[in-house]
Order: sequence, then structure tokens, then C-alpha cells
Amino acid sequence: MQLKMETKLAVVALGGNALLRGDQVGTIEEQEENTTMTLENLVFLINEGYNLVVTHGNGPQVGNILMRNDAGEQMYKIAQMPVDICVADSQGGIGYMIERMFRNVLNKHGIKKNVICIVTQVLVDKNDPAFSDPQKRIGKIYSKPEADSLAAKKGWIFREEVKAEGGFRRVVPSPVPVDIMNKPIIRDLALQGNIVIAAGGGGVPVYIDEVCNVRPAEAVIDKDLASSLLASLIGADEFYILTDVPYIYINYKKPDQEIKEFLNYADTLKYLNQGQFAKGSMAPKIQACLNFIRNGGRMSVITEAFKLADKKYGSKITMEYEN
Repeated sequence: MQLKMETKLAVVALGGNALLRGDQVGTIEEQEENTTMTLENLVFLINEGYNLVVTHGNGPQVGNILMRNDAGEQMYKIAQMPVDICVADSQGGIGYMIERMFRNVLNKHGIKKNVICIVTQVLVDKNDPAFSDPQKRIGKIYSKPEADSLAAKKGWIFREEVKAEGGFRRVVPSPVPVDIMNKPIIRDLALQGNIVIAAGGGGVPVYIDEVCNVRPAEAVIDKDLASSLLASLIGADEFYILTDVPYIYINYKKPDQEIKEFLNYADTLKYLNQGQFAKGSMAPKIQACLNFIRNGGRMSVITEAFKLADKKYGSKITMEYEN
């Protein structure tokens, strides 16, 4: 008698390099090739009996959308769209690409599964402190006269770019996600065996006003924090962040650099509080993994996509050590 394989639910967050590498122009051919290579590695999880929800970043893509917005307004007087619409645009475009590439990968491996993309709204608190201290840089670099003109005309806030002398970029808030809209639908679809693509780019940021209407927020949400929240809210067993390093490291790029393959919650939190992880890169990923574990998740994993099938690779965070 053949034993039935246990089914687990996993949320897999695709890092930026899963779609577009730093040394690439960003053509659709490049993005499709990168996406296909990444998705090939998720077949291992499917064959292991996992139901999947896939999230993704959108940094380069939404930046390009914002710059097209800017060029269209300047050259052809086409009205610019707000940030929430640009995030939704990127979700739809990237989600379509992931869905199509995933269907082709599944076909190659003889796996019959539906793949569906959901443009996802993510709820934020309109009183989040981030709205009074915007820090997230988006869009193109402007000269000071251009930035001053846009600030006066549109109310945008700019900060000087350290890497571009005399250049300024728009900054927007990055509030903490507090809820995921349509989470029961996402969970139900995934548990029925469908592969669901959701919360792309951290989701479209929205808030609820005084009369319970949904309103857009001119903001962007960290995609790892949103992915972790989604994983918790749908009761996922495991949460994966696929990035460009195979492990979590202590004393990264120092002579005493150390790989941490197995970590528990307390030690990982200690390392985070010690400043072991860079604020703009690994720290949000670590925080997202800790959030998932604190909210009842069994295991968080940070690794490279092509290391998934080799269980010797990747850093695993659990509440207690689980080698």
C-alpha cells in the first residue's frame, strides 16, 4: 500500500535577482530567462508535496514604470499615475510573466497544476510613523531645480543621492503591513493545489478611512515583511526567502565570517539586535523570518534558489534548534 505524502503549505518570496540581475539591462528576454531558471528550482518543493504561494519583488520594474510615467508627462503631457497604480501595474506584469513561465516549467516536468496571479492589496495603518518620515527612494534622479519644481508642483519629498553628486530622488513612506486583503481566497486556492502568485512587490498599499472605504497610500511596502505576514495569515508551515546568498552569515565579509545553517529564534533576534545584518538588505529578511516564527510558523529558510533541492544548503530558523 502506497503511503499518502503529507501536504505542506509554503510561501516562497522571490528576491530581485530571481527576475533581474544587477548587471542586466532588463529586457523581457532576460527577465523571462531568469524567472524560468528560478522556477525550475521550485519543482523540488512541488515534488516534495508542498502547496505553494509565490511572492516577488518589483524594485527595478516599478522604478522603470515611474520613469516612463515621468517621461510621458514631460514629452506628451500624459497624466502621471500615483505610486499605488504603478505598484499594481508591476504586480500584473510580473505576475503574468511568472504565471506563464511557471506553466511552461510545469509542462516540461509533466506536472498538472493551475497557476493564478492575484493583484493584492495590503493594508497599512494611516498613522504609521513612516508617513511622517519617508525614506524609501523611488524613481529617477533629478537635478536640484527639477526636484524643487516637482516638490512645489506635486508636493513630493526629495532627498539627495549620495552616489550622484547634485542629484535628488523622490522618497515615499514604507509603512509596516498589517493585513492582506483576500487572504482567505489565497489560502483556499493554495490548499486546493493551485499555485498562487500574490503580494507582489509588497502589495498595493491601502488603508481604511473613517467611513470604512479603501483608500490608496502613496507608499511602498517591504516585500519580505508583506510575504511573511501573508505566510502567517494563511497558516503556512514554512516560509522561504530566495536571495543571492546561500546562507545567513555572522560577521559577513570579515576575516571571522561564520555560516549559520541552523538558528533558533532567540539567537537570531540577538544577532539582529547586535547589528549583524545590513539594514538595507539582510536585516528586513531576518525580521520577516522572525515575524513568521513568532506568529506560529514552523520554519523560515533563507537561501539561493538553485540550492533548494540540496538540503545541505540554506539557513533555517526555527523557534528552537531543529537540526
